[in-house]
Amino acid sequence: MSEQNKAVVLTFVNAMGKSDGVTAAACLAKDAFTNAKGFGKFAGIRRYDTIVGTIDAFKQLLPTGLSPVIESVTAEGDRVVVEFEGRATTCEGVAYNNQYCMVFTVRDGKIRQVNEYFCTVLADDVLWPLVEQMANAIPQS
Repeated sequence: MSEQNKAVVLTFVNAMGKSDGVTAAACLAKDAFTNAKGFGKFAGIRRYDTIVGTIDAFKQLLPTGLSPVIESVTAEGDRVVVEFEGRATTCEGVAYNNQYCMVFTVRDGKIRQVNEYFCTVLADDVLWPLVEQMANAIPQS
C-alpha cells in the first residue's frame, strides 16, 4: 500500500509543478484539505476547490512551472512525506526557489490531508504581491 500511496503523491506533486489542476484533482479526495503551517500570508487551511484553483492559478503566477526537484520520499502506511525544492520564475521574471516538506495522508488511493512546510517569508515576499495583483484585477460584482 505504501508504494501505491507514494505513486499518488508523486503524481500530485508533479501535477502541481506543471500547474495541472485536472491531474492534481484526480489525486485528491473530495474532502481533502491542506494545512500550510507557519505564520505567513499563505498559512492556513485550504479545501479541495481552493487547492485545485491555486494549482491552476500557478499558470499565471509561475509560467515556467514550479519544477519540483525531489530530495526524498518516505512512505509508511497511509503517510507519505516528500521533501523537494521548487524552482520557478514568476510572471515578472523573479526567481522563486523555495524548499518544501509536505506530509500527506492517503486513504483509499486519494490524498485526504497535506501538511505543508515551506519558507513563508520567501513566499510572502515573492508570491503574495502577485496574488494581490491578481485579486485586484478581478472585477467586483
